Amino acid sequence: MTGRSPCCIGISDLTVSRTPVACLIGWPAAHSRSPLIHRYWLRTLGIEGGYVIEAVPPEDLRDFVLRLSLHGFVGANVTIPHKEDVLALSTPDARAKAIGAANTLWLVDGELRSTNTDVEGFINNLDASAPGWDAAEEALVLGAGGSSRAVVFGLLERGVSRVHLANRTIARAEALATTFGSRVQPMAWDAINDVLPRARLLVNTTSLGMRGQPALELDIARLPQQAVVADLVYVPLITPLLAAAQARGLKTADGLGMLLHQAVRGFELWFGKRPQVTAELRALVEADLTKS
Repeated sequence: MTGRSPCCIGISDLTVSRTPVACLIGWPAAHSRSPLIHRYWLRTLGIEGGYVIEAVPPEDLRDFVLRLSLHGFVGANVTIPHKEDVLALSTPDARAKAIGAANTLWLVDGELRSTNTDVEGFINNLDASAPGWDAAEEALVLGAGGSSRAVVFGLLERGVSRVHLANRTIARAEALATTFGSRVQPMAWDAINDVLPRARLLVNTTSLGMRGQPALELDIARLPQQAVVADLVYVPLITPLLAAAQARGLKTADGLGMLLHQAVRGFELWFGKRPQVTAELRALVEADLTKS
């Protein structure tokens, strides 16, 4: 071992160390806050382990993933654009299959398995930020991309009776609705205002409202007073959507909370201990986002 902290092990150390190390696979990947999160947990839990970033272009993905253990890794997070492709390179669980994408890989007796922790990240963040949110019978989800699939899966699993799914290209919403069944109702973007008065939960899974992107223009005043508003965007931390909801006194759940909660299960699978999402960890990541 080198004299560096175990949580800062580099790729060159892997061949000479039996220390468990996980990685993030993406292209690009340098922007990820995952190392900050996992290294914090390694340090605070006193675990000798590591977490590094691996920028892997699409043409190299298959070789890298199939040789994951030979590279010295016990598992990996997977981010864009590889979440769908890793399904065919691993044994996905029911959740990853239903969503059609995986963000977490781990090894069991030499077998590479995969799951999607975006579901529990979203749901657990809602539980922590807005207890009682699941009293909602109807939810309105904006967007029909990969994140939306995880959100819709989680809402249906939790018992929400009807999920209205709005997307600017309605064909994408219709395709997703077909995957999940009659409880998901696709709708045109210009029909959102008609549904807002019935939506006890509003979730933005689009990039609208993200720094550098167009604003998400909604009439928040049309939501019921008991509504909960969630936004998967975390740059800025308080999006215009969340700011408008908070100004009305509505409960909210932000994208940073989901980012933190989705990391929990992967860490437990790789390092054997279940970490906690604490105020200290959130403050650490908030400070990093603020300075970037």
